[in-house]
Amino acid sequence: MSDFSFEKYRRLVIKVGSSLLIGDDGHVHRRWLEGLADDVATLHGQGHELLIVTSGAIAIGSTILGINKRRVRLEDLQAAAAAGQVQLVHAYQEVLGEHNIIAAQVLLTPGDTENRRRFLNARSTLSRLLERFVVPVINENDTVATEEIRYGDNDRLAARVAQLVMADLLILLSDVDGLYSADPRQNKDAVHIAEVRQISDEILAIAGETRSDVGSGGMATKVQAARIATHAGCSTIVTSGAIDRPLSALAAGARCTIFRAEGTPASARKQWLAGALEVRGELHLDAGATRALRAGGSLLPVGVVAVSGNFRRGDVVSVLDTNGTEFGRGLAEYSSDEATLIAGCQSDQIEVRLGYRGRSVMLHHDELVLFGNER
Repeated sequence: MSDFSFEKYRRLVIKVGSSLLIGDDGHVHRRWLEGLADDVATLHGQGHELLIVTSGAIAIGSTILGINKRRVRLEDLQAAAAAGQVQLVHAYQEVLGEHNIIAAQVLLTPGDTENRRRFLNARSTLSRLLERFVVPVINENDTVATEEIRYGDNDRLAARVAQLVMADLLILLSDVDGLYSADPRQNKDAVHIAEVRQISDEILAIAGETRSDVGSGGMATKVQAARIATHAGCSTIVTSGAIDRPLSALAAGARCTIFRAEGTPASARKQWLAGALEVRGELHLDAGATRALRAGGSLLPVGVVAVSGNFRRGDVVSVLDTNGTEFGRGLAEYSSDEATLIAGCQSDQIEVRLGYRGRSVMLHHDELVLFGNER
């Protein structure tokens, strides 16, 4: 039995694969999904924030449209995804609604998590949903993605989502209970690996030889997803979802493999910001704004006395104190042209100056690192 506990994790990303969610008839395995919803409701009631990354739209849509998904072109699969996504999210809406939990559909493409401006937009949306106690149900936007610009599997999508929202824990529900030294279905001497503290070349090689998942990913993609997540400060668990109430089973000590992250999501993000090689601009602050940032606050337009450089939303910019000394870096919430227009103004004046209602901050404290300051 594992000694895992949910208590030290606040924000969780749960990945559900098609092999668990879709029954033999090509439709949603309703009883299994209801059990998952029971688990989600329990954790939700304990104060955890949850996001679900789910597969299944193409499988459901292929059944609805009578498509053999192994012998079709990309546009056929995209049509299946469009038809299946409606029923998929409706199923989640119904089972979570039985617990008075609101579900929200979010469709992402790789550009949404890799382009800095779209990254910030997606993160803002997901953060606001979580603030309102909503459970986002996330899938890849297969109807617009091409083979060249797809995640390829929802294990990696789930890792990118975990990185996006600064999650503490990523849970990849599989058809096996973790990583083994060899494929347990073919080698009775395969040894279960309960904990991985470093994803070495040896671990990657083992995962490549352990083809233990019937979905589109497999164990190799789960370990690759774990590497993405752990680098972002998010620990990752691979455990069996092929049982009723898989999250309750995990809490009760079900076997799993946990990939330990070094540090926290916040420290990983700030480490990346501090080491950014391409800084596109500077924001010069007054004394009040400097104190506010050092106290852990966000940067409001009123505290900016000057803007220099040419940058876009999502670019890295420096913050300078009244002596012109750089004391931090952050991701800009406005372009340099917009920042110049609203520098020094109160937040309620932003709409007047820009002609539209913008964001209330220049830099959000979650996207800000201060040098020589633990915050």
